[in-house]
Amino acid sequence: MTGKSIIPPSPSEETYAVHEDQGEVFTKDDPFALFGEWLARAGETEPNDPNAVALATVDADGLPNVRMVLLKDFDMRGLTFYTNTESAKGTELVQNPKAALCFHWKSIRRQVRFRGDIMPVSPEEADAYFATRARSARIGAWASAQSRPMEGRFALEKQVAAKAAQFGIKEVPRPPHWSGYRLIPTEIEFWVNRPFRLHDRLQYKRASKDAGWVKAHLYP
Repeated sequence: MTGKSIIPPSPSEETYAVHEDQGEVFTKDDPFALFGEWLARAGETEPNDPNAVALATVDADGLPNVRMVLLKDFDMRGLTFYTNTESAKGTELVQNPKAALCFHWKSIRRQVRFRGDIMPVSPEEADAYFATRARSARIGAWASAQSRPMEGRFALEKQVAAKAAQFGIKEVPRPPHWSGYRLIPTEIEFWVNRPFRLHDRLQYKRASKDAGWVKAHLYP
């Protein structure tokens, strides 16, 4: 392979050194409360979608798959996102109901990772969230055979037009193939950038969703 690399050069160590140290950032003992605090701060500085998160799943052959989704809700039960259940991610989560999530906020130089089991949300939860979506997005959920081959953009546009005509001015209900999943973490790791790459990593682990958290600092 010849030619110049398209990968930009890494910043010098001096560049990392001049980053202002953020001081104490692990300000809460409960990991969900700490995550909420970090997410709120990212919401003030990220130019787009501070709730965007990388979702990793595994297919039937054990090959990992990762894509960006939007976090729609979180509480003490876990973190919730929505999708077409017949999509690649939906199929993989049925085959292996475990997943990982990774938030990375460049504007505040912090990252949070979650690992755990996946549970479907209740139909009532899915209905309530679906009703908050824009009408065009609700129609799109009916029109798109997500993750499956498409003959061309016109095929999607035709389906959108057909579904729009079908529903007319009526309410657009939630499709049976569209719902949400909740990741119930058994491991959460908080990462913050520090000068000279001496980053801070704080890990919370528990044996099950009903067990207490065990906290540990990890080497960077």
